[in-house]
Amino acid sequence: MRLLWGASALAIAAFAAVPAAAASCDNFAPPPLNRTTLKTTAAEPGDPVACRIVGRSEPREGSRIGFEVWTPRAAWNGRILMLGNGGYSSALPLGPMKHFAALGYVVVATDTGHDGDGPDFARERPQAIADWAEHAVHESVVRAKAITAAYYGRPAAHAYFQGCSTGGHQALTEVQRHPDDFDGVVAGAPGANRTRLNIGFLWQFVQNHTRDADPRLILPASKLPMIRDAALAACRGRNGDPDVGGLPSDPYLNAPLACGFDPVALRCPDQDRPDCLTQDHVAALKAMYAGARDPRTGAQLYVGWPRGSEASAGGFGGWNLYWADPAKPSEPARSDFWRDWAGFGSAWDWRTFDFDRDATRALARLSKTIDAVDPDLEVFRRRGGKLIQWHGAADPVVPFEDSIAYYQRAAADQAKRGHEAETFYRLFLAPGVEHCQGGLGPAPIDLQTRIEAWVEQDVPPARLEARRATGGVAGVGFGRPLCPFPQVAVHDGVGPPDRAESFQCRRPASRTDRPAA
Repeated sequence: MRLLWGASALAIAAFAAVPAAAASCDNFAPPPLNRTTLKTTAAEPGDPVACRIVGRSEPREGSRIGFEVWTPRAAWNGRILMLGNGGYSSALPLGPMKHFAALGYVVVATDTGHDGDGPDFARERPQAIADWAEHAVHESVVRAKAITAAYYGRPAAHAYFQGCSTGGHQALTEVQRHPDDFDGVVAGAPGANRTRLNIGFLWQFVQNHTRDADPRLILPASKLPMIRDAALAACRGRNGDPDVGGLPSDPYLNAPLACGFDPVALRCPDQDRPDCLTQDHVAALKAMYAGARDPRTGAQLYVGWPRGSEASAGGFGGWNLYWADPAKPSEPARSDFWRDWAGFGSAWDWRTFDFDRDATRALARLSKTIDAVDPDLEVFRRRGGKLIQWHGAADPVVPFEDSIAYYQRAAADQAKRGHEAETFYRLFLAPGVEHCQGGLGPAPIDLQTRIEAWVEQDVPPARLEARRATGGVAGVGFGRPLCPFPQVAVHDGVGPPDRAESFQCRRPASRTDRPAA
C-alpha cells in the first residue's frame, strides 16, 4: 500500500510541477454550466490573481448563489482550494484568497447564496437557508472544477477546503453530505451544531436578563475579566500534570473541562463591588456554565461555555458578544434566527420561549437542513478523504466540547464498522486559543501544508505546529505542539519551554475531556 501511495505522490508532484498552459483571461470562453452565468475579468498587472471568474448559479427555484474563481498569475500548482465564510455573512474572504492565489492555487469562495451579514436574509426566502447551509459550497466547487479544467485544459489533481467557524461548519457539511467534493478538509471551530448553538446563545441571554418589559442585564460584561482570572487562578494548578499537559507556567487552562471552579467563591460578603459577585450574579453564571437544559426533564440541550473563556485576552471577544444583540441590547443575539429560520414570526418574544416545546419545534424544523452532526463519514473515508479539525479551548463563541462530542460519535461509528477514525480524521485542541484566533495560547499554523501531506503523501499529522502571535504577528514567537485528541503535549523535562520540540504527545492515563463533578 505504501508503495502505491509513494508512486502516486511522485506522480502528483510531477503533475503539479509542470506549469499549466493557461488560457488568456481576455480570450477565455467559460464552459456552459447549468443555470449559471459567468463573467471574466483580467486582474491588474502585479496582482497575484491572473483572472477573476465571477459566477451566479440558480440551480433551484429561489437560489441565487454567487461565487468567484481566481486563477493564479504564478504557475498553477494543480490544486483547487475553497475557503469558507464567517457567521451568516455573504462576504468573501478576500485577504486569504489573495494569499493562496499568490502561492499558485486556484482559489474559490461563495457568498453562500445571499447578500448581507445577518440571518434576516432568509425572510421570505426559505430556499436561501438551505443554500447557506449546504448548496452554496457544493454548487460553487462543482462549477469551479469545470471552470478550472476549461481554463487550464486539464482537471485539478486535488481539491481542498479550509474554513473556521461557519467555515468549519461548511467543512463538516461537505464531508457528511458531499464526500466527493474535496480530497482534504480543514474544519476550524465548527459551528456545525447550529440549531443547538443558537439555543445555547438564547439560554445565555435568558439566564442573564430579567423578564421585565425593559429587561435588565444581571451579570455585567465588566465583571467577565475578573471571573475569567478567578477561574484561571483556581484551575491553573493542574497545568503541567502528565494527564493535562503543558507547563505550570502556562497562563491559560490546558484542561478547561476538568476545571470545577465554583463562582460562589466570588460572592460578595455584603454589597456589590467590582471584585465580587452578588447572589444573582452567581446564579446567572452557574446557569451559563451548565449550558441550556430542558426545564422539565433536565436533559442537556447544548453544552455550556468553558471556564477560562468568559472574557477575551486580546482576540475575538468574550461571552458578551453573543449574549445580546450589540445593536439592540434588549434583544438576544440572532433574534432573526428565531423569527425567520425557526418560523416563530415577527411577533416572537424571547420571554415566552419554552426550552422544551419551542426548542423541540426548532430542531424538528431546522436540524436536517442546517446542522452538520451526522457521524457517518464512511463514504468520505472510503474514497480516501482526509479531515483535520481543530478548536480553541478558550473559545467564547462555539464551545470546544461540541467538537469533542462530534469526534467521539464519528469515532464510535467507525469502530462499529471495524475502522479507526484517526486513519483519516483527527481532532486537535488548542489550549488558550479563542474563536479561530487570539487568546493566550498558540494557534495552529501551516494547516494547508499538513492536509496536503496527508492527502498526497500519506503522511498523517502526528502533531500540529502552533504558535502564539508576538508583536501582533501571527506564527511568530512562543511554540507548542497540538496533539491529536485525546493526546496532550507533555514537556520532556529538558528542552526550552517555548519550543515545540521540547514536548511529546502522550495519551493521558485518566480522562480530562469531561467536566469535573
